[in-house]
Amino acid sequence: MKNRVLLSALIILSAGSTHLCAQTILTQQRVIIIMMDGFGEKYYRDAAMPFLNQMEQKGIYKIVPSLMPAVTNVNNMSIATGSTPDQNGITGNVFFNEQKQQEEYIEDPSLLLMPSLFEKAHNLGIKSALLSVKQKTIDVLGKYADYTLCPECVAAHENKWENAPVLSDVYTREINYQLMKAADSLLKSNPDVRLIYIHTTDYPMHMWPPENDSVKDFLSIMDHCIATLHETAPDAAILITADHGMNHKSQAWDLEKACAEKNTPVKIVISPEKDRYMKHHKGLGGSAYVYLLKSSDAPSVRKTLSGLNGVDAVLTRSEAAKKYHLMPGRIGDFMVLGDINTVFGELNGHAYEQLPDNYRSHGSTYEAQVPLFVYNTKTAPPASYFNWNYQLAAWLFTN
Repeated sequence: MKNRVLLSALIILSAGSTHLCAQTILTQQRVIIIMMDGFGEKYYRDAAMPFLNQMEQKGIYKIVPSLMPAVTNVNNMSIATGSTPDQNGITGNVFFNEQKQQEEYIEDPSLLLMPSLFEKAHNLGIKSALLSVKQKTIDVLGKYADYTLCPECVAAHENKWENAPVLSDVYTREINYQLMKAADSLLKSNPDVRLIYIHTTDYPMHMWPPENDSVKDFLSIMDHCIATLHETAPDAAILITADHGMNHKSQAWDLEKACAEKNTPVKIVISPEKDRYMKHHKGLGGSAYVYLLKSSDAPSVRKTLSGLNGVDAVLTRSEAAKKYHLMPGRIGDFMVLGDINTVFGELNGHAYEQLPDNYRSHGSTYEAQVPLFVYNTKTAPPASYFNWNYQLAAWLFTN
């Protein structure tokens, strides 16, 4: 009988260990997570960022893979849940709804199949805040955050933020500075907020290559903003990573039109890059999901796709799911990968287009390596733990 009581006590303690560990980490120190959209390694190396240099030298710094497709939603949601797309279900900015037979933006929180950091914090009674340039991030992740802030939400009066500041729109550098300032204000006024997650815009990286002075100035100011957060909250851990890098792309294919021209038509082609912020990238990205009209078309369609200039690989659904940790039910019969110069998406009236010299985008394997920083932590795994960007904060809620 005594042994049974002891066993029961051990089971109860074991079941509560994750709860105790998470409470310990977030009560010992506040945690600031910054998802710097589009912040590839070359941007970091080319800019003057003395505080991030300090973070690199005194904390954990690694270059790690980001998840494919190398687009924001896939990586942002994976970082915010500490899970991969085969677990959380987010395989792009859009997906093909098989039931409705139509393309849909991923904005419905029910599409996220894993609990977020905010939900886990909420369940432990820990206050959190989510600051994002994009409303889709707030829509999917914001339910359990105690504070939310984004430019579009200000206009719609949907922020969970008293006296929300006036914010610039997503197509500016200034919105990033404003979100960092808002985070600083929150750290000063609400020390009971233990978890702050900031999602910036990659608009400057879409606009300028790493060697451009405009983006260097932007990153230097961001470095100062991060240093200010540390000065305001010297107790706080700072965790930083990115969703993808950025490259110039010289050509684009509309794969649906290209297949039709080769007499190998398909049902639909989905560009995981496509979202409501078309000025950034025109909906063109370095990977695509191709849905067949019928399975018997697979050999001829694959031959057409593989023969296009700039196509690096054509993977079957099962190959793509296995290689890139994707949920099979939310990707196409084929996943097409572009080379470093090539993007895919909808083009007006033609199957192929040469892109201007200043066009920059992402989505391919060539943008799927990013910096990761873990700084000023009292309790964190060793550097060997961090092998992917999505693991940045996954350890906060594990024992």
